[in-house]
Amino acid sequence: MRISIVLLFMAVFQLSANNGYAQRTGVPISVSNVTIEQVLNKIEESSDYVFLYNDKTINTDRIVSVNNKSGKITEILDHIFRGTNVVYTVVDKQIILSTKKNDQQATASFPLKGTVRDSKGEPLIGVNVKVKGAAVGAITDFDGNFLLEVQEGAIIEISYVGYVTQEVKVAGSKLLQIILQEDNHVLNEVVVTALGIKRAQKALSYNVQEIKNEALTTAKDANFVNSLNGKIAGVTINKSGSGVGGATRVVMRGAKSLEGNNNVLYVVDGIPLFNTSAGDDSGVMGTGRVSSEGIADFNPEDIASISVLSGPSAAALYGSSAANGAILITTKKGESGKVKVDLTSSFEFSNPFVMPRFQNTYGNKRGSYKSWGDKLDTPSSYDPAKDFFRTGSNFMNSATMVFGTEKSQTFISVASTNAGGVVPNNDYERYNFSFNNNMKMLNEKLELGVGAQYIKQKDRNMVSQGQYWNPIVAAYLFPRGEKWEPIKTFERWDPARKIYTQYWPVSEGTFGFRTLTGRLIEILRRTIKTVTYSPPMHAIIFLTG
Repeated sequence: MRISIVLLFMAVFQLSANNGYAQRTGVPISVSNVTIEQVLNKIEESSDYVFLYNDKTINTDRIVSVNNKSGKITEILDHIFRGTNVVYTVVDKQIILSTKKNDQQATASFPLKGTVRDSKGEPLIGVNVKVKGAAVGAITDFDGNFLLEVQEGAIIEISYVGYVTQEVKVAGSKLLQIILQEDNHVLNEVVVTALGIKRAQKALSYNVQEIKNEALTTAKDANFVNSLNGKIAGVTINKSGSGVGGATRVVMRGAKSLEGNNNVLYVVDGIPLFNTSAGDDSGVMGTGRVSSEGIADFNPEDIASISVLSGPSAAALYGSSAANGAILITTKKGESGKVKVDLTSSFEFSNPFVMPRFQNTYGNKRGSYKSWGDKLDTPSSYDPAKDFFRTGSNFMNSATMVFGTEKSQTFISVASTNAGGVVPNNDYERYNFSFNNNMKMLNEKLELGVGAQYIKQKDRNMVSQGQYWNPIVAAYLFPRGEKWEPIKTFERWDPARKIYTQYWPVSEGTFGFRTLTGRLIEILRRTIKTVTYSPPMHAIIFLTG
């Protein structure tokens, strides 16, 4: 106990001494209409102190005026951060800036237990229980029990296939007893199975999940498979890190092979699609080219519904290629009646969500890209979110036309996708043309369906951002002591050869290394791949009695 008291006294004394030193240090400042960042830089230049803060949470662009003749650092900081939620802590020669947590953030959560049963009192296994509007959830065990961390007043959403979804408001930590009622409408639904044949869902001996077109077109993506994320139970969808239009990994009910392919099989109107991707690792210098995949080229406006089959049931219908499960895609067909024309358009923006935290105080030594050299006279202002990355966009347009008679129905669609990723020069263009026609002949004893698609795709600068050895890492590790602007020009005019040549900063004496800058220039240069894809025309013939 005596040792603990002595250590506590020493810690308090040390903190008080540091704070007292900051109060005694004199840095007279008299400036008008400058940013907080400029004031902090002025203090660092005139003292031994270094400021540490997260520029994502601390707004240093606010304009302030300071007239402090005493030069006490604590008085200056109190003045420039007055009326904000910014607080500071002095530790040795470092001043740490942080923000206060508000009352809502400080609200404590507590464990909530509950049981989910059906109308007969039997426990339901695998029920999805989640907090509405938050990424917090759980599933029930074999006895129908669940445990969830919640806050007072939160809304709990309970959903299960074949049952009506319920919402319950949390009022205290008492045990929840939830009874789910069967959804008769769901039980009477008709789903599409093998070869486009429709069957009543309740008549099937295996589990089938169906997704309607609305779930795909509410929040569109260049690869519509990403729109299925979170909408299919037991399916994990990993979006590619190669940018817009990249391939997607879909695993159903866990990986089944350590080395083989765990992706599902895609079936379009009863015809299996060999969903291959010819891409490769982009590599350190960006020499490899990451590619898209066949399923990503489909227009979501052409899809009527999607049925999902688990591994065993899919393998029984489509063989060993569907051992990992199957996603059955049914395209839209024509309708009898008047001509109907639909026009849809959507526009989305995207930005990097989470960025690494950087230090901008120390630069690099000559011949090294590691920023652990001497202290910079002026802290580096380089920020990858502003200087390297850009705002991504996704502009999708689609026009569909439906017409026909009782014996012949036709569906025609035209769509365009123009997207740009957050990485410079990462662009994706796709143009879709679709045609479907159904005809009834021989007194409706013969039904003939003909469908054709033509797809033209062009992608540019797709890199494997999900792996360490890719050009994006260079944007993060860019030396804090170097200038960013000179290397943005990836090619320069060679008067001797009279052509544009690749710009290598190392050979021109700008940097003392080559690999890092080579990666960045590789991203900024022109790398275009054009793919024209036209699926084979297919005809499906049904004989009816």
